[in-house]
Amino acid sequence: MIQALEQTLRWFGPSDPVTLAAIRQTGVTGVVTALHHIPCGEVWPLPAIRARQQEIEAHGLTWSVVESVNVHESIKIAGPGRDAMIGNYIETLTNLAAAGIKTVCYNFMPVLDWTRTHLDYRLPNGVSALRFHRPALVAFDLYLLQRPGASADFTPAEQAAARQYLDGLSEEEQQTLVRTILAGLPGTDEVFTIAEFKEHLARYKDVDAAKLKENLAYFLRRVIPAAERLGINMCIHPDDPPFAILGLPRIVCTEQDLQELIAMCPSPANGITFCTGSLGANPANDLPGMIARLGSHIHFLHLRNVQHDADGSFYEAEHLNGSTDMVKVMKQVVLEQLRRQQQGRADVAIPVRPDHGQKIWTDFDFNTYPGYSLIGRLKGLAELNGLEKGIKGMLETVK
Repeated sequence: MIQALEQTLRWFGPSDPVTLAAIRQTGVTGVVTALHHIPCGEVWPLPAIRARQQEIEAHGLTWSVVESVNVHESIKIAGPGRDAMIGNYIETLTNLAAAGIKTVCYNFMPVLDWTRTHLDYRLPNGVSALRFHRPALVAFDLYLLQRPGASADFTPAEQAAARQYLDGLSEEEQQTLVRTILAGLPGTDEVFTIAEFKEHLARYKDVDAAKLKENLAYFLRRVIPAAERLGINMCIHPDDPPFAILGLPRIVCTEQDLQELIAMCPSPANGITFCTGSLGANPANDLPGMIARLGSHIHFLHLRNVQHDADGSFYEAEHLNGSTDMVKVMKQVVLEQLRRQQQGRADVAIPVRPDHGQKIWTDFDFNTYPGYSLIGRLKGLAELNGLEKGIKGMLETVK
């Protein structure tokens, strides 16, 4: 019998309209969260970690995964304070390990986290989805941000489509686009102004993809040995979307990127958060094949689906209905579990969460973080749970 995946849901802390009591009712056993109130780069004190952990456990749940211990910008740009920030990072990992929390998700995206142009894209059936609309992003880059040299990144046809898109927006709609693209880290209400964002861009003036990879390697070679000693599995989240935007490099987008990351610091602690939504936004990524080849390094799963458009746009589709064949993805996940079971590994029950979710029915009554409504994620959870059980049942029958 193949062990079940560890089902989890993300929770943004006490201010999240989706409460721990509600999460308990979904049937998951694990919570994915972070101490969002502590500024990036500061140490998470052990008492604060234990207090949050006890709050979760009081509802019969486990703090399974930290998402995220964010990486300070000074580390990404190799600034003068990066060694101190790395020291703080290791101290936070030490405190998490003392509390028995051993899976830590992080990302290395410059300045912005996951980026969308629309947070309330309505589908024909009335549900609301997150959307990345390429003409909107190009319009923002060229005409609102007015980034120097931006025109060289886009074809004449893309520039014309962007101009047409922008001309159709009211002033209020333009400001909504700015706020949406320049939103800060998940779990915060921070939104950069255009002036602030330009200051960040200036700091990356000499940081191209090759340099950013060097800085990631520097971070890993100092953090991963400490994580391994502590028994912590670090798992990087892919860039979202998986391509450079707004003049900023992105370096965790493809299978080759992930292979290079593993090679930077070979260790069981240096692993991957396999996000089918982020990686799936690039049609060239072979997600089932990537799981087959990289599966031993996967410590955490984000399962969601996107629907591609021909111009590079996409929206977040139902979990089982989009451009990604989730049946093939789940089959490879189950086969990876089987390999781990046969090898006697202790991490067969990989933590998984239904990533994001469309707003459905009573979700519209709550001001949840974009993508993190309850009913939409619960629908995805049920679909993925059924898919997992069906595939495992078929494999058992074949035996």
